[in-house]
Amino acid sequence: MRAQDSATAARTIAVTTTDPAPDPAADRTSGTVHTGDTGRTGDTIRTGGTVRTGETVRTARADPLPRGTLLAALGVFAFSLTFPSTVWGLESFGPWSLVAVRSVLAALVAGAFLLAGRVPLPERRHWAGLAVVAGGVVIGFPLLTTLALQASTTSHAAVVVGLLPLTTAAFAALRTRRRPSRTFWCAAVAGAVVVLAFTVQQSGGAVSRGDLYLFGALLVCAAGYTEGGRLARLMPGWQVIGWALILCLPLMAVGSAVALSAEPVHLNAHGVLGLVWVAAGSTFFGLYVWYRGMASIGIPKASQLQLAQPLLTLVWSVVLLGETLPLAAPLAAVAVLVCIAVTQRARS
Repeated sequence: MRAQDSATAARTIAVTTTDPAPDPAADRTSGTVHTGDTGRTGDTIRTGGTVRTGETVRTARADPLPRGTLLAALGVFAFSLTFPSTVWGLESFGPWSLVAVRSVLAALVAGAFLLAGRVPLPERRHWAGLAVVAGGVVIGFPLLTTLALQASTTSHAAVVVGLLPLTTAAFAALRTRRRPSRTFWCAAVAGAVVVLAFTVQQSGGAVSRGDLYLFGALLVCAAGYTEGGRLARLMPGWQVIGWALILCLPLMAVGSAVALSAEPVHLNAHGVLGLVWVAAGSTFFGLYVWYRGMASIGIPKASQLQLAQPLLTLVWSVVLLGETLPLAAPLAAVAVLVCIAVTQRARS
């Protein structure tokens, strides 16, 4: 992966001098810096001494909002619109058609970028990880959530999928073989209990088929996020999702042809706009900035930003879809966010 922005910037200072080479110990007191000496972040380099020609001095550069944080936040914003866009897309397409066509369109966008950049094929050792990303975030999560949204409201799905940061953190702990603290696991279990209680209460005393789809979506997406975050440290984030989409293209192209012939299509403005967003906005752009942001600031910090996603989706469900929120939805969402915040602060 290409190097991210450094915390320091290089500045070249060229000063002509006729002084003989001084003693290193004297240099430290007089302010003299020799060629190759580097002033690191937080060091003060006095300019009253001799500085030799061609020296490079690194000075600190304050960045109030790191680019990685901004990229991850853009990813969260894009993801928060996924469920409302999916509901719109279902106005024109069947669930299988919508998932297959969105993947094909996103793969075509990714392929164009890969060709324009003349990006070489990933190394063989990366293909297994790309397959996990493809299965989790390109096929599994979109398909399972689309099927769930046929029976569940957007606000209901947003609360259930609000557990995604917890699930992702758990997968990351397993993947990196780290052992989170007892506080982490207690908060994680508490969050899961809140969501389970919410789903049972909203489904009339039992877990519905839509909820089972959503729980499955949590697992496969968390695996895809974790593996994608790892790969984004080895290659640019847009290449991670780009190659994952290309890997799925043959299967999704066949799936599109079969699904479109089997399911009715009724095109309207909402349906087309929803398809375009879930393909270009959520699947390609959202995952591109998300993986790049995760690689820059790390999975735990990125997961903290994802705390806002359920609440944003609740807002979109009211503004874009006109849904009426049950009181339990925002209360459960806030309770889950508290549990996730505790996990993020818990030391491993």
